[in-house]
Amino acid sequence: MSGATRIGPADFDWGTRTFVMGILNVTPDSFSGDGLLGPNGVAAAVAQARAMVEQGADLLDIGGESTRPGHAPVDEDEELRRVIPVVRAVREALPATPLTIDTTKLAVAEAALDAGADAINDVWGVNPEPGLSSLAAARRVPIVLMHNRAEPRYTDLVGEVLADLRRAVDAALAAGVGESNVLVDPGIGFGKTADQNLELLRRLDELRALGRPILLGTSRKSTLGKVLDLPPSERLEATLATTALGIAAGVDIVRVHDVAANVRAARMADAIVRGTWHEALQ
Repeated sequence: MSGATRIGPADFDWGTRTFVMGILNVTPDSFSGDGLLGPNGVAAAVAQARAMVEQGADLLDIGGESTRPGHAPVDEDEELRRVIPVVRAVREALPATPLTIDTTKLAVAEAALDAGADAINDVWGVNPEPGLSSLAAARRVPIVLMHNRAEPRYTDLVGEVLADLRRAVDAALAAGVGESNVLVDPGIGFGKTADQNLELLRRLDELRALGRPILLGTSRKSTLGKVLDLPPSERLEATLATTALGIAAGVDIVRVHDVAANVRAARMADAIVRGTWHEALQ
């Protein structure tokens, strides 16, 4: 992918290197066990955000509702209570770091943008309702459209994922989102079985046909655990494998919990795939 997108305080020049997005889960029930909700949640989130940036994160994704299978739904007021103080505090602490808000709720996204978020990460980006895309258009911010389905039923997995995402991209553009502000995510772990996730990872390069920057989120996910029979805390090596293979397939951003290790893996993969190791030393 070539071209560039402005996300808050930073320009992302696609194709020059892989960008690393650090995950800040402001939840009590994150599948990976890294939820930051608690009496010291805001301070803990700021400390983790600082550490991730020091380790090389290019941007941070803040979310207040778990998306793990069987998670307890969170109402709008509770999600606002969780994420808005964190967005505000992280923005104040790290003014040069782009922030995205991971939500499906219009009011949460709007309040997060007001509090200092720079872009929207929509885990139901293929929803036919244009709410978050309309907000992104009105606020002139980027939006990540992630693939998702209520049930993992497909006749042609990759063909249908591409078709769903293409419709979502077209809808976002029709809603007025800027051409350079639409990103896509294949939705690994969302509305797909483990075998389907593996097939989609194997064929990631086909998503380049959409002509959009691609975000890949595989960090610590259950498919990795099923393949290796390991809990979330022991899935780092599996995550690094998907990071490297994703970069070889052409992804532009990897969304991860373990920033330092993934930054190193991304730099090594970029040196091979993009030939950018000399630039990284400058």
